[in-house]
Amino acid sequence: MSKNYKLITVDGRAKRGELTTVHGTVQTPCFMNVATVGAIKGAVSADDLHGIDTQVVLSNTYHLHVRTGDELIKKYGGLHKFMGWDGPILTDSGGFQVFSLAKLRHIKEEGVTFRSHIDGHKIFMGPEESMQIQSNLGSTIAMAFDECPPALADRDYVEPSVARTARWLRRCKEKMAELNSLPDTVNPHQMLFGINQGGVIEDIRIANADEISGLDLDGYAVGGLAVGETHEQMYHILDVTVPHLPQDKPTYLMGVGTPENILEGVRRGIDFFDCVYPSRNGRHGHAYTHHGKMNLANARFELDHRPIEEGCNCPACRSFSRAYIHHLLKAKEMLGMRLLVLHNLYFYNRLMTEIRGAIEEHRYDAFADELIARMQAGEE
Repeated sequence: MSKNYKLITVDGRAKRGELTTVHGTVQTPCFMNVATVGAIKGAVSADDLHGIDTQVVLSNTYHLHVRTGDELIKKYGGLHKFMGWDGPILTDSGGFQVFSLAKLRHIKEEGVTFRSHIDGHKIFMGPEESMQIQSNLGSTIAMAFDECPPALADRDYVEPSVARTARWLRRCKEKMAELNSLPDTVNPHQMLFGINQGGVIEDIRIANADEISGLDLDGYAVGGLAVGETHEQMYHILDVTVPHLPQDKPTYLMGVGTPENILEGVRRGIDFFDCVYPSRNGRHGHAYTHHGKMNLANARFELDHRPIEEGCNCPACRSFSRAYIHHLLKAKEMLGMRLLVLHNLYFYNRLMTEIRGAIEEHRYDAFADELIARMQAGEE
């Protein structure tokens, strides 16, 4: 039984819980707003996050290491003080860059050698280095260092990769315990989440989930999905894998996704989500609503007096029309991008509030089915 995670109720396999951390209590299921280098892309500050119901911010270990540098951030007092955010922060481990920077890295048992995507200089990162960087940042939750195999890689690649990731996880746990005991540690209560890998190969996923569940970590993530497989394959892997992870610990689906993906992930027992979609699509003129996604750059909005979505209480919908935001986009004014990012993040955060309510009232399947159908039907 986790001393930090409380399972409040379940509805089918959907979980309603709360995770108590040194930086506040997280109500789950929740969405983590992605602040890769300590800021949400789209001119969104930490102060803005309080006004759009943000619970958790996610930042990137690798990117903060190469620029501005985790040692500098530690001298400042940690990432919370640096970016002016007092709520929970999850830092990924740098492991995803093992996947995304495949042409710039070399993997061995000790860890991974990278070439910086900024200036090409050589970087070595293994489990101990990743834990040290995340300890310097002082995040609330640190992710274990892993390799994310291509989703459709074959067994000959995936099997040894997952076995190595499991060995790395044990090294991460040992190093974190050491770092949390040091007198100058920024956050001596830093939590560790392990990551399940295995591509789309069922038996490897299940065996790895069973193995890492025995390590009594603070939480568990399902990684290596939404990287090339179909939605059906992703949902199937969740169907077979999540039951092998502890129900009394938070479960995190990494890098996912669309509102429909989130609704289906919750249905399968996921607590935590993160994705760049709301901010990235907002910067490109797209708004998420309960009736699907709309492109505010389209000419049909140039005289539309309505807010982006009726009943929405985000900063954009409270004060501005679709017509004005359309104008800002056409004029290439940064305010248009910023308003759409704020709306989209608020939409995602409020969606999670609605999800939690539906689980509490034991009507989650009907809620999810109706909302997915409405989104797929599109606006009006």
